Amino acid sequence: MAVYTVHQPPPRKGESDSDPVRFTFVRDGFSFLAFLFGPLWMLWHRLWLVLIGYFAVAGALQFALAKIDASGNANVLVGVLLALLVGFEAASLRRWTLDRRGWRNLGVVVADDLELAERRFFDAWIAQAPAPRPAPAPGAPSTRLAGATPDVIGLFPQPGARP
Repeated sequence: MAVYTVHQPPPRKGESDSDPVRFTFVRDGFSFLAFLFGPLWMLWHRLWLVLIGYFAVAGALQFALAKIDASGNANVLVGVLLALLVGFEAASLRRWTLDRRGWRNLGVVVADDLELAERRFFDAWIAQAPAPRPAPAPGAPSTRLAGATPDVIGLFPQPGARP
């Protein structure tokens, strides 16, 4: 079973709350695409700061390996280890970027695939939503007691009254 985190985007201008269609589900675990195509994967997910950091780390590693006159096998090994690190941390990098952009983490869902995760999350989300209060029927009598002042809160219509 896969674990997904659910993220809600900030509302757009004119919206009071975000549209549920825009929610993002981030799968936790190793990302094979991020491992194989790290920089392209970062561009696809618009992880600009992560991409800049990746190039800075890769450049610093290549510079350090060139300074110590490392062999070609060492260069390949370091490249593979960096790719493995990106593959294992891909979900965390996406979550960090979403958090930095103002997205709110709504929770965690465990499911076999993305479709089931969405169904489970939205079923639980709808069940937790408060039920709308029914509108009073037209011409219904007021529930306010006769003679009660608006200053009094509670069951007694007059200040200081006892049952």
